Amino acid sequence: MIAKQLNSSPAGELLTILQRRGASTIKELEDALGVTATAVRQQIASLMADGYIEAQVERAGRGRPRHVYSLTPKGRALFPRHYDEFTNTLLREILVSEGPEKVQALLGRLSRRMAEQYEHQLSGLPPSERAARLSELLNAKGILTEIKFEPDAIFVHEYTCPYYELALENRAICDMEEEMLAHAVQQPVELVKCTLDGHHGCQFRIETNASSSSKPN
Repeated sequence: MIAKQLNSSPAGELLTILQRRGASTIKELEDALGVTATAVRQQIASLMADGYIEAQVERAGRGRPRHVYSLTPKGRALFPRHYDEFTNTLLREILVSEGPEKVQALLGRLSRRMAEQYEHQLSGLPPSERAARLSELLNAKGILTEIKFEPDAIFVHEYTCPYYELALENRAICDMEEEMLAHAVQQPVELVKCTLDGHHGCQFRIETNASSSSKPN
C-alpha cells in the first residue's frame, strides 16, 4: 500500500524526505513536513514497526546524543528502479563475460541511446533548461533528482541510483550515467560525489561556460 502512495500519503511523504535527505532528526522531519513533532513520531513508530525505517544514535562532541532516522533496505526498495530485473541481469552478464575495452565501448553506446530517448523533449533548449527539464523527466521515472544552479555550473543530485547493484560490481556503470547526462544536456559533466564512496546520492557537475569544442561528441 505504501509503495503506491509514496507521493500522496503522510507516510509516503516522510519516506520520500528520508530518501532525498538521508538520516534526519525528528525536528528536521517536522520542519520538512510542516507538521507537529507528535505527528512525525506517530508516522515513525508505524514505519519502524513495518521495517521501513530505523533509528540510530549520533554523538557529536560533548553535546547530548541525538536520534536520527533513515531508510532500511526494505524502505529503499519501495522506490522504483529505472531498469527491470532482466535488464540488470543482462548488463551484469556482459560486465562479467566481456573485457574492459568491450565493456567501455558498450556502455558508451548505451549512454548515447539513453540520452536519445529524451532528445525530443529537450530539443532546442539551452543547457540550463535542458538540465532542468531532464531532472523533471528523471523524477517522473522514479529517479529522485534535484537540481541546483550556481554561477558557473549546474549540479544534479540523484538520490535513487538506478544501477546501484551493478555499480557495486563495476564502476564503469557510473561513467555510463555521467556520459548519458553529458549527451542529454550537451555539456561536459563530472561525477563529483558518488553513493559508492559513502555520499548520500550521486552528484554531477555540469559545466555552463564550456565551449562547443569541449562538449560531448
